[in-house]
Amino acid sequence: MMKIIVTDEAIQWFKNEMDLQAGDHIRFFARYGGSNPFHEGYSIGMNTDIPINAIVTTTAGGLHFFIEEDDEWFFAGHDFQVTVDQELDEISYDYL
Repeated sequence: MMKIIVTDEAIQWFKNEMDLQAGDHIRFFARYGGSNPFHEGYSIGMNTDIPINAIVTTTAGGLHFFIEEDDEWFFAGHDFQVTVDQELDEISYDYL
């Protein structure tokens, strides 16, 4: 089963940059455009949303992170870690 790992720095970034509070949800999804190592022409998008058919969930720092069943094809077979690129001060993703 795939996992979402969120670093402490990323949790703080979400709280500061997106003005999130404990209990809020963040969805990761396949976004058309950009690139990643497994699906050319797609990248990871994120937004605040409420889970409907989440296939993966994790809670860290009081925030709930999830991937919906519709996006399983994009993430299948890969755990990913959410970190912060310190130079750009933005969220970064690493596939594990």
